[in-house]
Amino acid sequence: MVGVHCVGGVTGALLTGLFASKAVNPAGADGLLLGNPGQFVTQLIATGTTLVYCSVVAFILLKIVDVTIGLRVDEDDEYAGLDLSQHGENAYTA
Repeated sequence: MVGVHCVGGVTGALLTGLFASKAVNPAGADGLLLGNPGQFVTQLIATGTTLVYCSVVAFILLKIVDVTIGLRVDEDDEYAGLDLSQHGENAYTA
């Protein structure tokens, strides 16, 4: 998830600030390569803000789940394998 959504989203947002062009979107703004460094800075700030917000919300949600039902399975279930203990099926044949 992180490799696709986080890295891809950050890359796309920053490259938008780099390559943006009014020729493509007249209602938009030019990017860094077309002489508007402010657009790249705006994209950088927005991306950083989004990363911080998502990290804080994910941490809060993980803490809520940890307090209510826990984040880990029992040691016996972990040793037996999650496929068998949690889903009732074998992933691999022995």
